[in-house]
Amino acid sequence: MMKLATIFKSRGNVPGQLLKRSNLTQDVFCLHALMGCAGMSTVGQKTFTNDRIFAPYYVYKGKAAFSAEPIPPKFCKVDSGIRVKRQGFIMMSFSPSVGERKYDWQRKQMFALSPTEVGSLIALGPNGSCDFFHDPAMQTSNAGQVRKSLSIKPSPDGTGYFMSLSVTNNITKTNERFSVPVTSAEFAVMRTSFSFALPHIMGWDRYSSQPPVFKEENATKVGLRSMDSEWDR
Repeated sequence: MMKLATIFKSRGNVPGQLLKRSNLTQDVFCLHALMGCAGMSTVGQKTFTNDRIFAPYYVYKGKAAFSAEPIPPKFCKVDSGIRVKRQGFIMMSFSPSVGERKYDWQRKQMFALSPTEVGSLIALGPNGSCDFFHDPAMQTSNAGQVRKSLSIKPSPDGTGYFMSLSVTNNITKTNERFSVPVTSAEFAVMRTSFSFALPHIMGWDRYSSQPPVFKEENATKVGLRSMDSEWDR
């Protein structure tokens, strides 16, 4: 306990009155919170601030499995600052089953949900359905060679949804289809996770965390600018 007090005192993050208490065992919750603020850990010593984190959400079923993972946007430098070069997306990956609890991850097919498509999934009601169509080579000479369609439909018994991916490849002469039943609980996890990820794949988390810009303005200019808002137009 004295060692903890010494560390806290050296970091300047602990109020002096806490260190002067004689019975610090009663302050276990305060100490726990302070340890988090001081960057300490009672579980592990390694930090991962510079490592990329992979945290896909998996759903495993009998005939196929799928995962969902947010992919951040790409930014580029411009004269006025930084802007979004390409918005992020939610990457859906489907893999076929090759046995009991075994899946062929080498044969996976992917479908990238745009922010608007993510919004359609989030807004889906209990009896609602939605369909998305992608052509990876759109606006190129290979347009129409590969067609992907993702369908989300409610299950007949009302206990969840069916997520189905169909991929037609005219180049390799293949047609693959994956269908994964999703329970209401699993879909609730997806809806909540996608809602959390949506501002991040749009780059709005970076926008909201940028430092404010302060400019010197006199009272007259401030008064005139306050009238120039959406509600005054």
